[in-house]
Amino acid sequence: WMPSQNWNGKFQGVGHGGFAGSIGYAGLAVALRAGFAAAATDTGHEAGGTDARWALGHPEKIVDFGYRAVHLTAVTGKAIVQSFYGAAPRWAYFASCSNGGRQALMEAQRFPDDYNGLIAGAPANYITHLQAGSEYISWVGLKDGLNAPGYIPRDKLAVIHKAALAACDAKDGVRDGVITDPRRCHFAPKTIQCSSADGPDCLTAPQVKTVERIYAGAKFAEGRQIFPGFEVGSELGWGGMTSGPEPFSIGTGFFKYMVFGDPKWDFRTLNVDRDTRVADQRLGKIVNAIDPNLKSFKAHGGKVIMYHGWADPAIAPGNSINYYESVVGAMGGVQQTQDFLRLFMAPGMGHCQGGAGPNTFDAVGALEQWREHNTPPEKMIASHSTNGTGDVTRPLCPYPKVAIYKGTGSTSDAANFVCGTPNW
Repeated sequence: WMPSQNWNGKFQGVGHGGFAGSIGYAGLAVALRAGFAAAATDTGHEAGGTDARWALGHPEKIVDFGYRAVHLTAVTGKAIVQSFYGAAPRWAYFASCSNGGRQALMEAQRFPDDYNGLIAGAPANYITHLQAGSEYISWVGLKDGLNAPGYIPRDKLAVIHKAALAACDAKDGVRDGVITDPRRCHFAPKTIQCSSADGPDCLTAPQVKTVERIYAGAKFAEGRQIFPGFEVGSELGWGGMTSGPEPFSIGTGFFKYMVFGDPKWDFRTLNVDRDTRVADQRLGKIVNAIDPNLKSFKAHGGKVIMYHGWADPAIAPGNSINYYESVVGAMGGVQQTQDFLRLFMAPGMGHCQGGAGPNTFDAVGALEQWREHNTPPEKMIASHSTNGTGDVTRPLCPYPKVAIYKGTGSTSDAANFVCGTPNW
């Protein structure tokens, strides 16, 4: 899509969540309104975003989905722009979330010259481990059926969430229904275990065990983490994976149609240690974007903004922190990394959007200022709305910094917070 007038001289690639399968028209429209010429791809197949049946018997389509389609869309899109306007775009950016975040990091790793800047929101970049971890979370609660002792009914998610907030919300000095950094709180689900019979406001002992396993996440047999578990504060969103009767279709479809090529594969047979290893062996080099060596991307001035909501109930936010820290190790340290890549963790934000915390912010604008004017984002102001009315603003800070309340003024106003290292 190309503006017929008032083109800003820039190109934007638009990504897609899930398994793609359609053109992201909404993302194209946002880019177009901002003056960009923009391009998107269905990544080589037509299907619903949670439907993986297209992959059965088609390894070439998995390659398209894994990395080829987004790269060729960038190459071809920029050529079309040059033909239409008679000039090449001065700057090229890519912005997306979830699988689109994986696409962004894949571009940085495999095709570092495609874009000048990338926005990778809640990236599904370790997709073999993500889907194994997601299927494991479903397996924990659903493998024995909805009448099993460890099954957690949807209405008990609010009970767990209320207890989590009671334990953790005020730790940052502001009681606002949002947990600033869940890792700094140690909520024990056993504190709401029923004293006798099951009840609506407590958990049975088997249910406590299920919750503990969801927080802990999937692990290999020797104890090494496969994928992080969900964070304290994300409980209201667990229903898609834990309420059943079947798991969320993306994880099951991944194993049925992409890993095992068997439409009859049953999630109840999951052996997370074995099946993760099979997924890695068969698909890891095609779909995973976990290479921390971004020297080629950095060398031509490329910039990356990553972001992730702490309350994400689809892709555990610890995955983004793990990747960021791997880049720090590969690139020579924090400063060398933050010269071109910064991660912003959003308290209370769900998967790519929504949630109790501020979740709307201008990452594209911040990226443009950084790449074009060498002004790195020291913070991004995020806002939250209720029924269409803005009610809270808060700075999002480059990890590992967090927003700290100054101690005076409205806690709903970003001006009363600073980015820093907490002592709580």
